[in-house]
Amino acid sequence: MSFKFEKLIIWQKAMDLGEEIHDLSKKFPKEEIYNLTSQIRRATDSIALNIAEGSIGQSNPEQARFIGYALRSLAELVTCLYKAKRRKYIEDLEFEKLYSECFNLMNMIIGFKKAIK
Repeated sequence: MSFKFEKLIIWQKAMDLGEEIHDLSKKFPKEEIYNLTSQIRRATDSIALNIAEGSIGQSNPEQARFIGYALRSLAELVTCLYKAKRRKYIEDLEFEKLYSECFNLMNMIIGFKKAIK
């Protein structure tokens, strides 16, 4: 027995990315706990949460709306990564790896959104 969203590769990838970002944000300075740390964690968690919410008993337009929210959260996550890089909380190599994962996830989510319309 499982929920429909658990079978979605985009949900699985979003869950994995969320854990990576959570671990990464543990390295941020304590002064960021209520700012960038909180924001990056909420943004990344929101991606998987919106994918899941959109998959439960929704019409296609409703599902597409939640997938759109997931994309917006992904854009927010990328912006947080840029902030972390600029503030020198993460190295260029780590940024590039996570950026690439975000870009690939974005393309997968966009493809999924097109398929449900």
